Amino acid sequence: MVKNVQVITTADKPKQEVNDLFPVFLKLEHLRVLIIGGGKVGLEKLHAIIHNSPATGVTLVAEEISHAIKTLAEHHSNIQWQERSFEETDLDGQDLVIVAIDDKEVSREIHAAAKSRDKLVNVADTPDLCDFYLSSIVRKGNLKIAISTNGKSPTAAKRIKEVLQDALPGELDEVINNLHQVRNKLNGNFEYKVKKLNALTKVLVEPDNLGERRWRKIASYSVGIFALMLIGHFIFSYIPLKVIADETVSWYKGLDKNFHWMLLAGFLAQMVDGATSMGYGVTSAIVLMSANVSPAAISGSIHTAEMFASGASGYSHYKFGNVNKKLFKVLLIPGIIGAVLGAVLLVKFGESHITYIRPIMAAYTLVLGVRIFINAFRKATVKKKFKRYGLLAGAGGFFDSFGGGGWGPIVTATLITKGRTPRYVVGSVSLTEFFVTLASAFTFFTLIGLQHWQVILALIIGGLIAAPIAARLNGKLPRKASFILLGIIVIAWSLRILIKAV
Repeated sequence: MVKNVQVITTADKPKQEVNDLFPVFLKLEHLRVLIIGGGKVGLEKLHAIIHNSPATGVTLVAEEISHAIKTLAEHHSNIQWQERSFEETDLDGQDLVIVAIDDKEVSREIHAAAKSRDKLVNVADTPDLCDFYLSSIVRKGNLKIAISTNGKSPTAAKRIKEVLQDALPGELDEVINNLHQVRNKLNGNFEYKVKKLNALTKVLVEPDNLGERRWRKIASYSVGIFALMLIGHFIFSYIPLKVIADETVSWYKGLDKNFHWMLLAGFLAQMVDGATSMGYGVTSAIVLMSANVSPAAISGSIHTAEMFASGASGYSHYKFGNVNKKLFKVLLIPGIIGAVLGAVLLVKFGESHITYIRPIMAAYTLVLGVRIFINAFRKATVKKKFKRYGLLAGAGGFFDSFGGGGWGPIVTATLITKGRTPRYVVGSVSLTEFFVTLASAFTFFTLIGLQHWQVILALIIGGLIAAPIAARLNGKLPRKASFILLGIIVIAWSLRILIKAV
């Protein structure tokens, strides 16, 4: 015998209802609220408003107003009440309207009058006539959680509120205040801050793993320390400490007598370049010339050492959130192509062209420097539409290799005069500069080899020390001070080249 079997398809199943309300927290102290009704419901609505936003201006109108409402109004000067029938003129100047009366027909009339004036309305116990609902609120200091049942059951919302109120610890407010202080101290763009705060708050949802991670970290550090002790023991067992010290002193004495000046040149150059994305070449060259380092050593060493310094600078800027990833990507490839092309042409044609090329570059950057300096005393520049990023990066990379420097002044100065934020321009250009100088240095190394290693080593060490400090300072300076500093450096770099040309 075959039984009838009823097949239920997906289409036959009742569609699950969802809550499509959009939750919003209003600054009610900036709005005017009208409550119509002076009974228990009116008191409940009034109490909810004053409890959550004590400074809200509230007007309450009703034919009869309870003693409890009048008592509450005595303690809050921002509550005004009038014991009379509702009039349409009561809607004038109001932003939100709450109807809390028993008469359904009158409630509909008030709703229609309010909607004709484009007011947002809540009619108690009538979801069809509500533009918004007053939710149950869980409050723990600065933390507020609004609970909505889509108007289905206010009683269920109250019970859920009671459960959460007891379940959530009072210390949450302290956690929020601490995170607020951390957030204010974080540098970087929105994406970086979100990632950092996510990492800090991860322990709130993974409490069971906290102890495990702590002991894992302690174990890792212990193993690392023990390994270093073993390595140190083996080294000092075969090579006495005195021998190491004597060899180190002997090696230092064998260095160039101006090695410490070269070290200072690398440090100062990277401090300037890391904070402004320009000036590495001119700063290091000035200090090295003061130390009587030969021009040939200066030219070859700066380009090679700048690769390491810009790498440390770019990483530091990325770590501190100073890099705009889109800007970095659009500058990268054209900058590398321009640098390689410039290096190849420089090796092929020699340095005679620099006499003609660098003054032209300097004239261009001098104009940009003056514009940056003037913008320091103007209001924030509106970001202008600029599409030639590839061309700009290619020209900057080419002249940096072919003209003996110019990536920072050309690219950074141009982008800032177009209204882009100095902090992210400096960070993005500095990170791109590493790849540009890497391509340039690799090309020079392939074609002419490596020379003047002591100058390069000193510049690298000084630059590595300065890179994180300069990146940390970037963004700390006020806008006006940043523009003045950038303008002065660009103008000084340009004038120095023009004066030498003349």
